[in-house]
Amino acid sequence: MMQGGKLLTVFVCLVSTVALVNAGDPYFYYTWNVTYGTVAPLGIPQQVILINGQFPGPNLNSTSNNNVVINVFNNLDEPFLFTWSGLQHRKNSWQDGVTGTSCPIPAGTNFTYHFQPKDQIGSYFYYPSTALHRFSGGFGGLRVNSRLLIPVPYADPEDDYTVLINDWYTKSHTALKNFLDSGRTLGSPDGVLINGKSGKVGGPNVPLFTMKPGKTYKYRICNVGFKSTLNFRIQGHKMKLVEMEGSHVLQNDYDSLDVHVGQCFAVLVTADQTAKNYYMVASTRFLKKEVSTVGVMSYEGSNVQASSELPKAPVGWAWSLNQFRSFRWNLTASAARPNPQGSYHYGKINITRTIKLANTKNLVNGKVRFGLNGVSHVDTETPLKLAEYFEMSEKVFKYNVIKDEPAAKITTLTVEPNVLNITFRTFVEIVFENHEKSMQSFHLDGYSFFSVASEPGTWTPEKRNNYNLLDAVSRHTVQVFPKSWSAILLTFDNAGMWNIRSENWERRYLGQQMYVSVLSPEKSLRDEYNIPLNTNLCGIVKGLPLPTPYTI
Repeated sequence: MMQGGKLLTVFVCLVSTVALVNAGDPYFYYTWNVTYGTVAPLGIPQQVILINGQFPGPNLNSTSNNNVVINVFNNLDEPFLFTWSGLQHRKNSWQDGVTGTSCPIPAGTNFTYHFQPKDQIGSYFYYPSTALHRFSGGFGGLRVNSRLLIPVPYADPEDDYTVLINDWYTKSHTALKNFLDSGRTLGSPDGVLINGKSGKVGGPNVPLFTMKPGKTYKYRICNVGFKSTLNFRIQGHKMKLVEMEGSHVLQNDYDSLDVHVGQCFAVLVTADQTAKNYYMVASTRFLKKEVSTVGVMSYEGSNVQASSELPKAPVGWAWSLNQFRSFRWNLTASAARPNPQGSYHYGKINITRTIKLANTKNLVNGKVRFGLNGVSHVDTETPLKLAEYFEMSEKVFKYNVIKDEPAAKITTLTVEPNVLNITFRTFVEIVFENHEKSMQSFHLDGYSFFSVASEPGTWTPEKRNNYNLLDAVSRHTVQVFPKSWSAILLTFDNAGMWNIRSENWERRYLGQQMYVSVLSPEKSLRDEYNIPLNTNLCGIVKGLPLPTPYTI
């Protein structure tokens, strides 16, 4: 039973506390009821996770620096969390919504998130971070618009559409979790969805989007799936890429885009073709068998059916690598603040530390597990951030079990919490190494990084000569091609506990993730917010009084 009076008191205290820091920025309030429901995305009725009765969930539409307050009621039968992929939560990892920072919302209770996309714009999404709930839905689009006074490098579109593409399984998240817990793998997905629907060529497809002839529209395309890179294309139409995970980019035209798991692109599409229906196509890449779906984009006032001849997907990953190399930061565009994006000269900063992370796969007690540098992460009953904040970390985890350099040959996996200390405000190089034949994708919470290179083979220091040190795109998710490596550069200037994870959710669930602890030595509100008063406490900190709060 919800304790409304107590909740209201804590909620008011929460808003009052954060308002002191974010005074003057507008507040927007939402109530989300998370429930189970039955839908049939692939024609087979199955249990999914709904938000306010919707699958996928509602679009969350915000503007830079807005305060977003979401009261989440968990009506499922197990604990649950939301995470906000790509939002940096400056000084506020408390709102990140992963198990290393937050106690899950118990079944039958509620929790209020309060976050602010501070100095951010762009295309993102949210999803459940607990267990395998993401496999049953609960995801939705999240857009952060530029403030009215900040110019964007293109004319206002006629409308702004969200396109969520993902691979999909017909089994429930519980059944899939049981597969992994028993040592089995999930195998290939059963289908592909566009905004929660699967279409067929020539079928009775209701148009997903409508365009007026001659007008230009923005489409925000996010791969919210579980393991598959998806190629997205629109019959007969070019896509002009304008933004990628919060960064304006050079505006090149593309016939199709490879969208790796966890990535988001914003494109402009002009209705400049014959007025009729056209198919959008999303198809898997780099799997033994291609799985695809279609959705209809219709011209207003037309009933002419789309042609059955679909544009073909590219072949091989060399094409995808070359496409990645064509992405460039728009150095002259304004960011979320009134200054050019290119005013940050990351290529002239000295690297203070290099961390190489090699994905690892092995058997532990006869069951498959994954890791980084030979360490397979396990979640703890007490979230890592809470243990650290209450100065009880030694009872929950050890720092720096993982090494900056993987062993030349990794034959075993150590299963334990994986937390790495990184010094506040240092400029760090991270190299993701993929020694396997499968595609990988990695995400870092709390930050945007510069994705400076991705190449086949093995990384060596001499490979820095190939880095893009001028206009690499600042983003939050990077792909790593088979038998290849990718390098990123960033300044760890956002204090908190932040998750680095595989965006292949099977691998992430089985240990291919870690956390970085970035502590400010000042323990000041200038660097990190205090724990919110409505924070759920669990594990060894449950019932304890809160530590002395930080001050300025």
